[in-house]
Amino acid sequence: MNETLSLHSGLCRREAGAFQQAVMSGDDVVVACTQERRLFVELAGQTEGATSVIRFVNIRETGGWGKGGAQAAPKIAALLAAAHLPDPEPVATVSFKSAGRLLIIGALDKAEALADSVSDVLQVSIFASQGGNGAQERRYPVLAGQIDTLTGWLGAFDLQWTKNNPIDLDLCTRCNACVAVCPEGAIGLDYQINSKLCLSHKRCTDVCKVAGAIDFARAPQALTDSFDLVLDLREHTAFMRHAPPQGYFHTPAPDLATVLKIRDLVGEFEKPRFFAYKQKLCAHSRNETVGCRACIDICSAEAISSDKSRQQIKVNPSLCVGCGACTTVCPSGALTYAYPRATDQGQKIKTLLSTYARAGGKDATLLFHSQGAGQKLVEELGRAAQLGVAQGVPAQVIPVGVWHTASMGVELWLSAIAQGAARVAVLCTSEEAPQYRQGLQDQMAVAQAILNGLGYVGQHLQMLQANTMPSLDTDLAMLAKAPAQTVAVAASFAPAAEKRSTLELALDHLLEHAPLKSLPEHIALPPASPLGNLTVDKDKCTLCLACVSACPSNALSDNPQSPQLRLTEKNCVQCGLCVKTCPEKAISLQPRLLLTPARKEPRVLNEAQPYGCVRCGKPFGTLKGIEAMLAKLSGHAMFQGAALERLKMCGDCRVIDIYSADHETRIDKL
Repeated sequence: MNETLSLHSGLCRREAGAFQQAVMSGDDVVVACTQERRLFVELAGQTEGATSVIRFVNIRETGGWGKGGAQAAPKIAALLAAAHLPDPEPVATVSFKSAGRLLIIGALDKAEALADSVSDVLQVSIFASQGGNGAQERRYPVLAGQIDTLTGWLGAFDLQWTKNNPIDLDLCTRCNACVAVCPEGAIGLDYQINSKLCLSHKRCTDVCKVAGAIDFARAPQALTDSFDLVLDLREHTAFMRHAPPQGYFHTPAPDLATVLKIRDLVGEFEKPRFFAYKQKLCAHSRNETVGCRACIDICSAEAISSDKSRQQIKVNPSLCVGCGACTTVCPSGALTYAYPRATDQGQKIKTLLSTYARAGGKDATLLFHSQGAGQKLVEELGRAAQLGVAQGVPAQVIPVGVWHTASMGVELWLSAIAQGAARVAVLCTSEEAPQYRQGLQDQMAVAQAILNGLGYVGQHLQMLQANTMPSLDTDLAMLAKAPAQTVAVAASFAPAAEKRSTLELALDHLLEHAPLKSLPEHIALPPASPLGNLTVDKDKCTLCLACVSACPSNALSDNPQSPQLRLTEKNCVQCGLCVKTCPEKAISLQPRLLLTPARKEPRVLNEAQPYGCVRCGKPFGTLKGIEAMLAKLSGHAMFQGAALERLKMCGDCRVIDIYSADHETRIDKL
């Protein structure tokens, strides 16, 4: 790939002509400043013959400004090298269509005032919650009653509600006669009757005979309506989740930015389909038994649900917000992050670290942050450092913007350490749901336990929780001072598309260069580990092998030649399906990393003496299993005499014996 190598300073204004010349060359152009992005984009659009791909990277706030700016050359080189990487390959998209049907929920006066600011581009309906003085002129359709459910997403919201008030707002002319005549003041200018105050004098009914809008005998009516957008002005949200669906805005006091955003949501929109799902790898369900629920429990958008009938999960792409937390906690790699793909993220990490090292950088720390609040904090810190009121981003800390910090997990973190990083830090702000932070901490505990168990000294993984620039400045300064041992030889592998493959590559390299001269047999890991062993209570296990059929990762297997239960520990994802499937409750999980070659080989967990058919001698079960069955059924009325004896036979002999007995019975009758 050709690259534009000319170096310009003060390009923003004084040397704009040089930029125009560069974009006509056809070579990739990297602009190492984001402040004037809009200017550069406009210049490129106005330049005849401009064919270059233009990329932007921020080296001022992230590296050049601050106390460590003089030592930031390796980091700047790394950021520039990463900026030259090609854009991720496009993926499938999710489409939304909005015709601009907006539902505003709230007090009538506030709802009508907001409707006035958007009604020129949107079709507004109002659901009036009790209270608020409506305008005399009825300009918008008004619904009222009790909201039962509100579901959906941009372009596809469904409102189910019960019309249960005596005043029909479709018929009401807002003449205010009912308000004036009501002796209890039970009717306000929201044109709804407060049942707690009303004593049913019915004077309102008498004055409303012409319009006929008031009827106390009207039965409650269940209704459904559809909308493209929802603006909820109530104190409490309709969606009790961290990530509400796109197209839903909950704000008791909407600001100008919210109003402008709503006005723009008319037309067709697309977003990447952020996830890829391979059902055959999924450890969620087998034989209608649910094992792993990690993705369902962590999803803050409630986009993932269980489909036990199909032995899998379901992901609603319209609700998915692309956080990637499900891919981080998925132990098997059934769910993977699709945009950008793991291979794209891995290539970026490898480029950053290898370039940093070649430029003479030491003790690299990768700081993953979101492209929203995290990016804003990092840039704010850089500006404060330039003004001398903060230390800024340390020279060895390389900020890496990602769509969402929850999208990266143990396999990419350990790959980064294997490729030479001293530390991996993840910046969490108020954007991250509580379950995301917990999930990240759990995964970091697993990775840190592996590194420490191999002898790598120090804290290699850390989550920074900061919502203000000063707190981030303090955290980064402390992070830069914390020693952490790096790998002796940086790995050169490229992360694979499969999570488990990448994890194995990282583990093999870290194990090969482990600082400990004498390694333990295994490293104990926290419960969230996707790696581990199974222990079997041999006194309980009957070798029914139900666990083998339930295992989604081929970690458990039998032996066709002998009654055995075997485990290939490398394949075990610790999903727990075997534990929940076992009828004897004989299996338990043991999170660990086995460090001997036996980890990659099948080993026997339990074996038993075979039970031979009493008629033909062919083994058809285990001695323990058949004896347990005989003990349980010997007292049953249907299994007495010959019937009990048949339980000691293989399937073929059992059929023959039954047929022979029936034949002899018929002869006796003749």
